[in-house]
Order: sequence, then structure tokens, then C-alpha cells
Amino acid sequence: MAEANILVAHDQFSCPVCLELLKDPVTTACGHSYCMWCIKNCWDQTDHRGVYSCPQCRETFTPRPVLRRNTMLAEVVEKLKKTGLNPPPAQSYAGPGDVSCDFCTGRKFKAVKSCLTCLASYCETHVKPHYEGAAFKRHKLINAIGNLEQKLCAEHQRVLEVFCRTDQTCICLLCTQDEHKSHETVSAKKERTGKQKQLGETQTEIQQRIQERLKEIEKLKQTVESLKRSACIEIKESEKIFTELIQSIEKIHTEVIELIGDNEKAAVNQAEGRIKKLEQEIAELRRRNAELKPLSETEDHIHFLQNFQSLCAPPEAGDLPSVTVNTDISFGAVRKAVSELKDHIEDFCKGELVNITTTVNKVAVYSLQAPEPRNRAEFLKLNEVAVYSLQAPEPRNRAEFLKYSWQLTLDPNTAHRNLCLSEGNRKVTWRRETQRYPDHSERFDSRSQVLCREGLSGTRCYWEIEWSGEWASIGVTYKGISRKGWDCSCGLGSNDKSWSVYCSDSNYTARHNNNETTITAPHSPRIGVYLDFNAGTLSFYGVSDTMTLLHRFQTTFTEPLYPGFRLWGSDSSVTICHLN
Repeated sequence: MAEANILVAHDQFSCPVCLELLKDPVTTACGHSYCMWCIKNCWDQTDHRGVYSCPQCRETFTPRPVLRRNTMLAEVVEKLKKTGLNPPPAQSYAGPGDVSCDFCTGRKFKAVKSCLTCLASYCETHVKPHYEGAAFKRHKLINAIGNLEQKLCAEHQRVLEVFCRTDQTCICLLCTQDEHKSHETVSAKKERTGKQKQLGETQTEIQQRIQERLKEIEKLKQTVESLKRSACIEIKESEKIFTELIQSIEKIHTEVIELIGDNEKAAVNQAEGRIKKLEQEIAELRRRNAELKPLSETEDHIHFLQNFQSLCAPPEAGDLPSVTVNTDISFGAVRKAVSELKDHIEDFCKGELVNITTTVNKVAVYSLQAPEPRNRAEFLKLNEVAVYSLQAPEPRNRAEFLKYSWQLTLDPNTAHRNLCLSEGNRKVTWRRETQRYPDHSERFDSRSQVLCREGLSGTRCYWEIEWSGEWASIGVTYKGISRKGWDCSCGLGSNDKSWSVYCSDSNYTARHNNNETTITAPHSPRIGVYLDFNAGTLSFYGVSDTMTLLHRFQTTFTEPLYPGFRLWGSDSSVTICHLN
């Protein structure tokens, strides 16, 4: 046939391995042609098994065939090169994540199909024999997948096509005659059918749950928006109320200042009027005295006697009442009354802040409710005790504790008379000598205790103290603790109003409501106290290079808490530390 009339398809003369025009073409006994280097490379890789097969039809040869150059095919390929026919459309090279063709050499093309019989993946060119060759008709092709070796039985190197229900694993046919002989086995297809139904039910349930969660998200978003609007309104209304409260306090402030001023003005006017009358009386007496002086000095007896009666008449009693002058005048009583008003307002506000905090904390976007049990296992879980907390975790190191540091000062009005305050009311020392404190309703009269001014509530607080001496008790109390007498209602930790840790050189003891817990821990001269009011926890730590938990009280606090201390022994002292 004339060369011009030969119509040659490019891919008919391409090597099935490298997909390029044949170079030094050779033909195997089965009739398929390859580049000599490509087929030799393929067979070199299987030399150790001693069985050689055609990469296309899988026909095997033993021993290894001797390859010779196909001269006629080489000439046809040379003529094809001279015709300049266009090469076949380019295929996509395999990239990261793609399955590559097992039969491409050099840079591999992307596989389009995997054969579960051959356990190999093929690009568009190399898969063609599976569509055209009769020997491949029974092979099962699927979309390209990786890790085909996982489809082989590790023991028998056969395709996995059976499912063992007893061991819930995939096996090959040889396995059913071996270790799985007495097990319940079915075909992988049959097991897949049952599992597929179960999978469909699971997918349906997941879709339903997705829809439920989407509805829940929508409700939460609406609730959050409603909460934001409500909070904005309440903040504005609260600001209005507090503004009115501040204005009321400022009005009282103005009235008190005006009252003191008016009282001062009236008293000054009264005193100045009295002074003026006294000065007038003094002037009149001085005039009379001036008239009497010449009479007392005259030598004319007749003149003296004639004027004595008129000039020596005793002065008329003045109309001014006698007065007792207050030399220690002061408005100190007014200041005391104003100070007591401040204390009452602060105490009232702190108490109400606890109520407000409790009320605010009850406002929640959602509440956690366990779903209805769906099976017996979930019903049995209802008998298990589980505690879930949404509280933020307690600080783990001193740096985190210091974020909640609180500045405290001792209240002199509460100090027992054997306690001496110093360093700006931040240090207390036990003394044998009685201190000259004035009487006060809040002073401890029997137990050597003192409280701080600051009431703590609705927040997290941390403070540290350094103690020395025989022993010290460190704690907190409600303001209502008794101040008079020796009974349990007065001592820190001896009643239901207070919590404390007793410290000595030998041990620690936690106390509340007269119940004691002995604590074994190394001696520490510095104690850290951490209060989480809303969580109801009060924790005591020994502070050194690390934080050593001594004891933690867990309860519900209902009133502001006042830090307090009790000391005993000569020169025993407690100092509230400055925390930066």
C-alpha cells in the first residue's frame, strides 16, 4: 500500500508503558509491542519471582523471553514520525493527593480507574485493554482509589471478598477454609447491603440532628440578640437610676453643707451680737470710771461730799444674761454622723450587690438539659453521678492568682485592745499593753481579733499575708459575727458565719462552724487566700516558689465577706502584703 494512503493512528504505535512512540520496538509472544527498555525494566522488577507477564494481557512466560527488535514495526514508527501527525491529547499528570497510574514510567499520569482483580490503577491509555480485551471482561473496575494493597489478604495475598461476621473483618476465600472455617461468613456484597441500610439510617439521623442543631443555633442567635437588646435597655435604665441616686446623695451632701454653714452663721451672728453689747457695756463703765477718777483725787471735801451721791451710785445690773463659753466647740459629732451614714450606705449597697449579682447570674441564654435516653445503656448512665461545672478554672500559678489581687486595710474600729495596728493599718501585732482605743460597737472585746474594712462579694479576690510569732488565725467572716464575749459566736471559724485556717509552727487547722480539719503541709510564713464568691470557694495556699494548696472550703456565700485575723503570743503579727 502506498505510504500516502496509510492512515495510522498515533496511539496504535505508542508504548503502553511510557505512552510515547515506540523506541526499539519489541513484540512479546502474546503479540503486544513495547519499547525494549520499558519491557525490560518491567521484567527486571519481577526477576526475583521468576514469572514474567505482559503488562497488558497478563499472559505469563517462563523462563524470561529473549527480546529482539521488531524491524518492521521500527520502520513503520519511523515513517509515522516523518508524517508529522499530531500526538494524542495530553493527559493530566498525577499531582499531590492523586492516584497515579501503576504502568506509567517516568512522570506518571493520573489514574482514572482501579482494577480490584489486578489490584492496579490505570490512566486513560493503560486502562483501554480492560475495555477491549476479552481476558479482562470479568475484571471489576472502579473509580481510581489508592492503597490497593489494603484489598489483599495479608496472609494469602488474595483479594478480600468475604466478610467474617464473627470477627467483624474482611477476609479472602482461603481464609474461610482456614482460621475462619467455623465462623459466620457472607459475601462482602451481601454484608455491604445490610451495612448500607444501617448507614442510610445513620445518615438520616445525622441530617435530622443537623437540622435540629441549625434550628437551635437560630434560636440561640435570636435569644442572644434579644439578650443584647434587653441588656442595653437595662444598662441605660440602671444608669438613670444610679444617676438619680447620685443626685440624691449630692442633694443630701449639699443640704448637710448648707446646714453646717447656716448653723455656723447663726452661731457667729449670735456671738457677734453678744460681743457688741459687751463692748458697749465696757465703754459705759470706762466712762463712769473716768468721771469718778477726778472725784477720788479732789482735796475739796465739800465738793467730794456734794457729788459722791450722784457719781458713786452702783452701776445698774446689765440686761445681759451670764453665759458659759464652750471652749472646745467642734462639728466632730456631725462628721461622725456623716461617716456612719456612709458606712450604712456602703453596707447596704454591698448587701444589695450580692442580691443583684445573684439575680444577674440567673439570666442565661440557655440551660443544659440532658437528652431523653434512647437505649438501655443510656438509661443506665442516669445512675452514674456526674458533676458538670461551667466555672472558669482556678488559677494554676501565682502569676494567675495575682490577676485577682485585692488591696486590704485593717479597720481600727474592730481591733481588740491587745492588738496594735501600724504601717498604714496593714500590719497588726499582739501586745501585752492595752491600746487606748475608744469604745465602739464593732470592736472585739474578748477575742484578740481584727477585721478589714473591705467587704468582698460577687467577684474573685486574692490577697497574701505574712505571719510570725506563736500562732495566727487567717479567715473571712460575715459582718454579723458577734463582737462581745468569749463564746463561739465571736471566734473566726467557730461559727457558721466564718471560715479560717489556724497557723502555727507545727501544723495547720481548717475551721468552720466549730468543725476542725488537720492539715499536713510544710510550714510557710506567707499565706495566699483566694476567694471566688460566685463559685462558693475559699482556698488557702502556702506561698513559696510554688503554690501549695492547704485547704479549700466549698459552700454558698450569701453576704459580703470581711477578711479577718486572730493573734496570740508576744509579738505575734500579721502583715497584709503589697501585691503588684
